[in-house]
Amino acid sequence: MEDCFSSDDDCYSDRDSLDGLDNEDSGSHWAPSKGPSSRVITKESLLAAQREDLRRVMELLSVREHHARTLLIHHRWDVENLFAVLVEKGKGSLFMEAGVSLVDHQDLGLPLPPTVMCEICIEDVPSGDTTRMDCGHCFCNDCWTGHFVVKINEGQSKRIKCMAHKCNAICDEVVVRNLVSKTHPDLAEKFDRFLLESYIEDNKRVNWCPSAPHCGNAIRIEDDDFSEVECSCGLQFCFSCLSEAHSPCSCLMWELWVKKCRDESETVNWITVHTKPCPKCHKPVEKNGGCNLVSCICGQAFCWLCGGATGRDHTWSSIAGHSCGRYKADGEKKAERAKRDLYRYMHYHNRYKAHTDSFKLESKLKETIQEKVSVLEERDSRLRDFSWVHNGLYRLFRSRRVLSYSYPFAFYMFGDELFKDEMTDKEREIKQHLFEDQQQQLEENVEKLSKFLEAPFDQYEEDRVMKVRMQVINLSAVTDKLCQKMYECIENDLLGPLQLGIHNIAPYRSKGIERASELSVCWGNKVNNSDKAVPLHCGSNGRTTESDQPSGSGSSDESGFSSRKRPRKDSSGGGKHPRKDGSGGGFFDLNLPAADIVERSEL
Repeated sequence: MEDCFSSDDDCYSDRDSLDGLDNEDSGSHWAPSKGPSSRVITKESLLAAQREDLRRVMELLSVREHHARTLLIHHRWDVENLFAVLVEKGKGSLFMEAGVSLVDHQDLGLPLPPTVMCEICIEDVPSGDTTRMDCGHCFCNDCWTGHFVVKINEGQSKRIKCMAHKCNAICDEVVVRNLVSKTHPDLAEKFDRFLLESYIEDNKRVNWCPSAPHCGNAIRIEDDDFSEVECSCGLQFCFSCLSEAHSPCSCLMWELWVKKCRDESETVNWITVHTKPCPKCHKPVEKNGGCNLVSCICGQAFCWLCGGATGRDHTWSSIAGHSCGRYKADGEKKAERAKRDLYRYMHYHNRYKAHTDSFKLESKLKETIQEKVSVLEERDSRLRDFSWVHNGLYRLFRSRRVLSYSYPFAFYMFGDELFKDEMTDKEREIKQHLFEDQQQQLEENVEKLSKFLEAPFDQYEEDRVMKVRMQVINLSAVTDKLCQKMYECIENDLLGPLQLGIHNIAPYRSKGIERASELSVCWGNKVNNSDKAVPLHCGSNGRTTESDQPSGSGSSDESGFSSRKRPRKDSSGGGKHPRKDGSGGGFFDLNLPAADIVERSEL
C-alpha cells in the first residue's frame, strides 16, 4: 500500500534519534527500560535457541534429546505450557499425548534372534538388517526407510509415527537420519532442516521477519504476543499479523482498511451515487445537463429519475408516455446510504492520507535539522546541548504515526462493520466524542511541534533559540502524554468494555518500537550422555550479556541519528562474527545434519 509508512525508503524509523531521549530535560516522562522483550534469531543462533529449550526439558524430565524435541513440537515449543500440562496431568499423560514411548519392555534389552520376520513385507531378514524403536516394534530397515521417505516427502518429517497398527509412538530422529541418509542423503538433509526450522514454524512466540527480500532472521518475543518489533535489518512490523506496525489499529481493522484502500469498492460507491445504468447496455451514464431525459452512447433514451427506458419525445415538464412520480423508498435509501458511506470513508481516508504525507515530508527534516544544529554549534553560545532538537524530531515522527493510524481505527470503531451490535447509538456517540476530543488535542500539538522544528531557528538570536528550545521540550512531553492517554482511552474505554479478544492492540511505548536484540551463539565443550553439545548460558537465562537497552541505544552516531542499515557490532564474540579460536559461535549451514553442526561447533 503506497500510503504506508514502511513503503518509503526515506521514512524515518521509530528508533532514529532515540539516544538523546535519556538526556532530555523532561526525562522524567520516559518510562524506565524493562529489558529487551524480543530477540533476533539468525541462522547462526537458531540452533542455540532451539537447544536452550531442549536442555530445559531434558533436565527437568530426564529424557533424551529426541523425546524432548517430540514433546516440544507437540506443545508448539511452549516450555511453560508443557510444564503446566506436566503438573496438571502427570508425566504419563504428557508422554502419551505427545507420542513419547518410555515403557520398559523386558525384551528390549534382549538380543534379537539371527533372523526376524518383518511384519510389513512378510519376509525373514537378518537381525542386523532390522531396527527396533523405543515402542518395541521391530521391522526391516528397507521398510523403515521406505516409510521415512514417504513421510518426509509428505511434509510430516517432524512427527513420523511408528509403522505398527495403532501405535502413536514417534520414531527416533537419529534412526530416521541414519537410515535415510544411506540411500537418500538429500532427504536426510531436508529432514534435519525441517527439525531445525520447526522451532520457528511451530512456535507461537517466534515468527519469520516479513522483510522482502528476506533477511533470513526470525523474531522471538518474550512476553506480549500483541507487540510491534523491529528486526536487526531495520524493518518494523506487527508480530501478530506480520504486516507493518499499525497500532492503535487492531490487526483486523488494519487488514480491512488496507483492503478497502486497495480494491475498487469506493469507486463502485461513487458510480452508484453519481451515475445511473443504461437500461439497454447497462453501462454507467453520468448526467451532464439539467434535463431528466438522458441518452446513452448506445442510443437508448431513459429517465434519469427512475432509470426506466423511454422514448425521445418530451416537454419541459414530462416525458411522453412515461410517469415516475410515485415515491420508491428502497431506491432512495440505497442511494443515500451509498452516498453517506462514501463521504464518511473520504473523511477518514483524506485525513489518514494527509498525515501519512506529512510524515514522509517531515522525514526529510533530519538532514535540514542537522544543518541547523551544525550552524548553532559553530556559534560562541552558552547553549551547547542540542539533543532537544533530535528528541523533538523523534517525538514528531512517533506522534505523527500514531495520529495517522488513529483515523482507520476511528473509521471502524464508530462504524457499522465491526461493532454495530456491540453499542447503542447513544454509547457510540459518547465514545466517539471522547475519542475525537483526544485526537484533536494530539493533532493540535503535533502541528505546533512541526511548526517549531521547521522554523529557521538557526537564524534566531540566542534568546529566541532558548524560547524555541523550551517550546520543543514542552511540546515533546505533551504529545507523548497525549499519545499515552489516547492508547489508555482505546484500551480501557473503547475496546475494553466490548470484551472482544480479536481486537487487541500493541501497547504504546514512549521510546518507540523496540529493536530486538540478537541472540548470541555460545557453545560449551562438554558433551552430555547422549553425545550432544549443550549450550551454555550467555548472560542470564541463556541470553546475551550485552546491556538491556531499548532500541537505538548505543547505535547512533555523534549527531544523534542512527542508520537503519548500519551493521551491528557483536561484543560477545558470537552471532555473525565467529571467533577465530572457535570458542564463539560460528556459521553453520541449515542444510547440514544437526550432528555435523554440533561436531563443527566443538572443533
